[in-house]
Amino acid sequence: MNTQEVANKLVEYCRNRQEDKAYQELYSPEITSIEMSEPMKEVHGMDGLQKKGEWWNENFEVHDTEVSDPIVADHHFAVRFWMDTTHKPSGERSQMNELAVYQVKDGKIWKEQFFYDTQE
Repeated sequence: MNTQEVANKLVEYCRNRQEDKAYQELYSPEITSIEMSEPMKEVHGMDGLQKKGEWWNENFEVHDTEVSDPIVADHHFAVRFWMDTTHKPSGERSQMNELAVYQVKDGKIWKEQFFYDTQE
């Protein structure tokens, strides 16, 4: 798949809350995932990505999401995510805009990085 095809497929999976399918089909086993903060600031490989997903599910309830169309430039693409979540440990509900930038190599996502602030 080329970058546009990978981007379109990722957006489709995210809109349908099928992230597990995206990980299986679109991600490289050598994936690097970078967040802006701890505890999962940088993880490597599918095991790291799985642990990050488990942490997210243990700590957040997602009420609603919106996923933009991708913007593609050569081997990179960006997607804006909007999420309405509740932080389970604190019970605090918030909305968040997040910009995700992906790098595609050999038809697979091998790097993702997230940029965000929470809205009060």
